[in-house]
Amino acid sequence: MEYIFVGEIINTHGVKGEVRLISDFKYKEQVFVKNFTLYVGRFKDELKIKKYRRHKTYDMITFEGIDNINDVIMYKGDSVYINKDDLVVDGLFNEQLIGLEVYFKNKRLGFIEHIVNNNAHDILVVKDDSRNHLIPNLDEFIEKVDLDEKRVYIKEIEGLINEDWCFNFISINVWWFC
Repeated sequence: MEYIFVGEIINTHGVKGEVRLISDFKYKEQVFVKNFTLYVGRFKDELKIKKYRRHKTYDMITFEGIDNINDVIMYKGDSVYINKDDLVVDGLFNEQLIGLEVYFKNKRLGFIEHIVNNNAHDILVVKDDSRNHLIPNLDEFIEKVDLDEKRVYIKEIEGLINEDWCFNFISINVWWFC
């Protein structure tokens, strides 16, 4: 079974066993539905969703057979996963891209360190020896993804990779030029 990370339980909510989850998982509208199985924590406890709702920026979930805060408090701070085979998607999971090498003009640019969502689309943060490159994860910029070779090929677009400037990722939403 291959697990895909979908979020983290950051706290409980109320006394009836509801948990507060933070997730930026791309396909959560297909995952956070009644009777979908989630795998929680280090031991991947198998829990079925009983109820789901949005509350502010959180995903609120109640699990089947759990109706007391004492039964979910142990999951506070735990990661939540799905079985990759339980979800059929058109395309790739972001988690499949992390760690892949990126090539631009037949030259290794770096590897995908992580992916940031800017609410319009995902941005691949490609790290090389001295800097980070930001590549939009859109068909207009990505030529090919080869999972067998563990490579992503970027289209040759003028100005996409500027060798004179570098961007360093300090923290979310804070950028500076070097």
